[in-house]
Amino acid sequence: MKKFNICLFALALISCSAGSQNNTDNEITENVPEIADSVIVEEKFYCNDDVAVGAEVTEAYFSTLEGLKIAVVGNQSSMVGNTHLVDTLIGAGVEVVRVFSPEHGFRGTADAGEKVNNEIDEKTGIPIVSLYGKNRKPTAAQLEGVDVVLFDIQDVGVRFYTYISTLHYVMEAVAEEGIKLVVLDRPNPNGHYVDGPVLKSDFSSFVGMHEVPVVHGMTVGEYAQMINGEKWLPEGITCELEVVTCEGWDHTKFYELPIAPSPNLPNMASVYLYPSLCFFEGTVVSIGRGTDSPFQLIGHPDYKIDSTQVDFEFVPQPNGGSKHPKLENETCYGVNLAEIDLGEFRAKGELDFTYLFDFYQNLEMGKTFFLPNNFIDLLAGSSDLRKGIINGTSLEEMQTGWDEELTAFKEIRSKYLLYSE
Repeated sequence: MKKFNICLFALALISCSAGSQNNTDNEITENVPEIADSVIVEEKFYCNDDVAVGAEVTEAYFSTLEGLKIAVVGNQSSMVGNTHLVDTLIGAGVEVVRVFSPEHGFRGTADAGEKVNNEIDEKTGIPIVSLYGKNRKPTAAQLEGVDVVLFDIQDVGVRFYTYISTLHYVMEAVAEEGIKLVVLDRPNPNGHYVDGPVLKSDFSSFVGMHEVPVVHGMTVGEYAQMINGEKWLPEGITCELEVVTCEGWDHTKFYELPIAPSPNLPNMASVYLYPSLCFFEGTVVSIGRGTDSPFQLIGHPDYKIDSTQVDFEFVPQPNGGSKHPKLENETCYGVNLAEIDLGEFRAKGELDFTYLFDFYQNLEMGKTFFLPNNFIDLLAGSSDLRKGIINGTSLEEMQTGWDEELTAFKEIRSKYLLYSE
């Protein structure tokens, strides 16, 4: 089993990033973004010493690919040690005929929501088909001649992170074409808790397709089993599914992502804060896109800093992760969470809506605090959160409102778990 050189430190001041190395001799792995150094955790710093992701458990799936034509759904996170999955397969004599890429593209560098075009990999000549361009579901023509599809993408366990929406459409497409899907599973860094409002079917979109809470606490493999088991594909169809599980991981483990899963989640602070801060995407407030600390800063030009606090400011500017950031070139005042105690934050095991409520009250903008397209409703899964904030409903009342739905979801979720918790 492949092991990363990571271990547990007490009172550690060390970051252990066991990601892939950039390899300028390898076209596919070129420009892979390693995750930034982790923030110090106050008392204990857990790392992935004994974890092997599904793609690394090659004995579990290589033999079944012999003599078949393979398509890969992957991106920059689809690594087997220091080698991309596509290169690993080709090196083992597996015939890879097509690659499908999700939001952010095959190399994970495109902006959120940016259309990604099809391309040809310069080294291998393999067609790379974007599932965030002209179509989000593979077409019959794009799957022609494919015997097995491998799905290997690092997710972060949040409903509105679109990789699980891509998973749904891939499952739908292969089910229709009678093609087997093999999910090479990876740990969910937010897999230790389940929280947030459950999506209502009227608010289904690409940033939330299923009636699950904001944080669902499942790996991609577990989630795929749920899609099949709950008959969420059209007309209740299911696909032939195999999950290659991780070794040495369970839902209690603190797993540090070795590679940034998307441009604006550059480190573990952003990965842990993302579920709570993404709601600001539906507001006039910046969460640090266009800075070195996306999803770790919260600010707005009109935010009123309390005189007892140290003033904090930042200026969003175009960069590699955000070509046109919200509040571009405007000085924003607010909160810096970049050095949050990850151990303490993770131990809470719940979403933190206090920042959203505090900024709404501080800015005193009323309903214009929310973007006019009500994008926050798609993120929250209903209009209840937005309307409740506007109407002065307390956070405690809102949480009580979705407790019953969370309990029901957890019972369903338990049927599909592949790892202990």
